[in-house]
Amino acid sequence: MTVYVGNLPYEVTEEDLQSIFAEYGSVKRVKMPVDRETGRQRGFGFVDMEAENDEAKAIDNLDGAEWMGRTLKANKAKPREPRSSNRNFERNFSYRGDRD
Repeated sequence: MTVYVGNLPYEVTEEDLQSIFAEYGSVKRVKMPVDRETGRQRGFGFVDMEAENDEAKAIDNLDGAEWMGRTLKANKAKPREPRSSNRNFERNFSYRGDRD
């Protein structure tokens, strides 16, 4: 029961997001990823709600809503796709064929 929230202003805190979602039900956890290099917010976050009906109410009310000068994007979070272990190998090395 996780909601993806996008198009967040960079000054938003986890506490801000917690309070906005608490209007629709009990919030278990809020996570806002930061950029590894800059430490700056990435403009999106995830909110875990206690109940599915609370999650649905939050999505219905917040998707497309104006908040702090931005139009929010809210939807049910999709599971993270597994990363391929070969992807890094293929990106860093190229096959050159047989060498004579």
